[in-house]
Amino acid sequence: MKKESEHLVKVNLPGGVISAGDMYEILIIAEKAEAKHIRLGNRQQLYFTIAAEYLEDLENDMLSAEIAYELDADNYPNILSSYVTDTVFNYENWVKEGVYKDIFDDFNHKPTLKINVVDSNQTFAPFFTGNLNFISSDVSNYWYLYVRFPKTNILYCWPTLVYSDDVAEISRIIEETILSNKDIFYDQAKVNSAFLHKLVTSKGNFVMQPIVQPLRIPDFQLPYYEGFNRYGNKQWLGIYRRDELFAVDFLKDICALCMQTRVGQLYTTPWKSLLIKGIEQKDREQWGLILNKYRINVRHAANELNWQIEDACDYCLDLKKQLVRDFEDADLRTYRLSFAIKKQPKTGLCGSIILKKLEGEFFEIQHTRDFNPNSKDYSVYRQNVAKSDLSEHLIELCNWFYSLKSNINISTSVDEEGSEENVVSTHIVHQCKNCLGIYDENYGDELNGIAPGTPFESLKGYNCPTCDSPKEDFEKVNLAKAIPI
Repeated sequence: MKKESEHLVKVNLPGGVISAGDMYEILIIAEKAEAKHIRLGNRQQLYFTIAAEYLEDLENDMLSAEIAYELDADNYPNILSSYVTDTVFNYENWVKEGVYKDIFDDFNHKPTLKINVVDSNQTFAPFFTGNLNFISSDVSNYWYLYVRFPKTNILYCWPTLVYSDDVAEISRIIEETILSNKDIFYDQAKVNSAFLHKLVTSKGNFVMQPIVQPLRIPDFQLPYYEGFNRYGNKQWLGIYRRDELFAVDFLKDICALCMQTRVGQLYTTPWKSLLIKGIEQKDREQWGLILNKYRINVRHAANELNWQIEDACDYCLDLKKQLVRDFEDADLRTYRLSFAIKKQPKTGLCGSIILKKLEGEFFEIQHTRDFNPNSKDYSVYRQNVAKSDLSEHLIELCNWFYSLKSNINISTSVDEEGSEENVVSTHIVHQCKNCLGIYDENYGDELNGIAPGTPFESLKGYNCPTCDSPKEDFEKVNLAKAIPI
């Protein structure tokens, strides 16, 4: 967290990728301004802090190097992408390096809305944390577009697929339309999505394809993204820092070795980690020497790597560290789960389980409808939980998740005097017997255009949004909701 006498510098890396040479140039400027560390953001951007006395020199250096940056602001969010997953977490699809680069190069404007460009066959990069979410379809070079209207959780599926060459231009026109009609589309309780579509399509001639198959959201599984890993005849290296601080000297050595060994690019991830691809086996020892020099540990526990917290927030970081220690003490399984801590409203962070800070030191615990972080439907699990009691309730919720996966019923807990700790209400939902995804009438299925309150029995031709199983494969289950008394 920066002090009052400091400035926070943000540099966007479109898609989370930068050449080693360009990164080195940024590091030299940061070092000259006496910055000691670089932080990575949830949207794959860079942050560093400088003392106010170095501001003028930094501004001159950035201008000379033609590096775009923001000072104590985030008016132009970074374009987030799943580019980093290509060849290491995702192998067979039409979304390759050239496709990503062509799309990024087409952006001639600086977006003020959050834009995601992600491959639907991976779960490493989040799907819906942007305002404009382009998600690959099965049709080569065509994308689903989901618009999340600014300052809302209203998600609108564009009625046609969008062509790769049109991604930048349709983004510009949608942003222009929304921002010039804020009273209709910005921070509104209800939005006329069809009207937005009409306005946008009247301003551009876009190549569209009909949507034949609805988007299928894959089951969430976070790949282990640390350490040395082999792919093909090369290796990739993932680096995570518990304190989110990457020493400038360390990164300079990384860049120098990249240029020396002809590794062209560095990748930042939505999990605030750094990834280097294309390491030759003959150079493996040199990379190990750098890790040794800076005492870099690259084997953290999986339950520490599956967290999303706000950028440059020491409060959230300290809370995460404490909860991870508690999870370790409990030897807690968190596979296929992820966690988010939200101190500020409408941060856009995603997680299977969300800790939302309330007034004082109290939190609301939420989870997504099917514990998939790419779901946008939330259920409240506990309200007004004291900070000191978070671990207990999170461990309970994780165990409940695994009971659902193994079809084990959990009974209401009883205290020593025999009284129930919680009031349990009956809540009937329909659960897919194949992937255990849930259709809850209270939430509907906005991704497939099904409004909240739609009875399951009235659905026609419905398929599970996770595994595409037919409606006949759903069973009624009693999803008991424990409500604090």
